[in-house]
Amino acid sequence: MNENVSPDERLRQMIARLKESDNRVTPQRYAVLKVLAHSFEHPSAEDIHAQLLDNFPTMSLATVYKTLALLKQQGEVLELEFSDLCNRYDGNKPYPHPHVICTGCGAIVDPSFQDFAEISQKMMDETGFKIVAHRFDFYGLCPDCQNSE
Repeated sequence: MNENVSPDERLRQMIARLKESDNRVTPQRYAVLKVLAHSFEHPSAEDIHAQLLDNFPTMSLATVYKTLALLKQQGEVLELEFSDLCNRYDGNKPYPHPHVICTGCGAIVDPSFQDFAEISQKMMDETGFKIVAHRFDFYGLCPDCQNSE
């Protein structure tokens, strides 16, 4: 997948995928897609909902969750599940890739890491497993949290 896709192109890709699978792109779904395509902060469902309330005051949080579930099913969003934080979503890179997660504020960053496919292949070669999914997360304190210590 191309990592150098603009947010507008990413939005077009997500819309095309939904239409290809005969899913309607309602104004509410479009708004959720747009937030995901333009966000590099890995928002939670609650973050997305809060961003859309001004323009869609009657939109329920359930609508956001249903849209995220549909996008996940279509392979258009990566869900990052956490036991101690709310789940977060990556609409820009909907495939497994490394994350650096701040244990202070919960910020999530995508590092530029080119050898991930090579590491996955090495794991398969060494173990004989056919790897179908993986997570590669680093935890630490972001610069802002380090400065506030």
